[in-house]
Amino acid sequence: MDITHEDLVRGAGLRVTKPRLAVFAAVEANPHADAAQILTIVRDHIPTVSHQAVYDCLASLADAGLLRRIEPAGSPTRYESRVGDNHHHMICRQCAVIIDIDCALGEAPCLTPDSPQGFVVDEAEVTYWGLCATCAAHPLSLTPN
Repeated sequence: MDITHEDLVRGAGLRVTKPRLAVFAAVEANPHADAAQILTIVRDHIPTVSHQAVYDCLASLADAGLLRRIEPAGSPTRYESRVGDNHHHMICRQCAVIIDIDCALGEAPCLTPDSPQGFVVDEAEVTYWGLCATCAAHPLSLTPN
């Protein structure tokens, strides 16, 4: 038996609502989308959903561990449904595409600090920045002529 979004939301102790299910489905179908993109997608299914309702759904689903927030520098918060595996991200500086990268080495937290200062580390966030293959083949000039 497949586990549904409804099962996951209920299992996280949240009330199952149409906006929550629509937001969850939108994020799953569009990993790394930001809230504005998710709002547009959800409004295709629920035209009357408010901006605040989508933000509240994203917050409650992320707080419950069903979605993951990604907060790249200089970019709006992004969301994904791939949770619990401590994967990382690669971001193109030119087109802003984001792709998932599996753990750098071994099991979570993937990276072990030299001196954890008494912390029990259970997760590491790594963001690789560069140019995707398409942008590397056609880089924009960043210097004025």
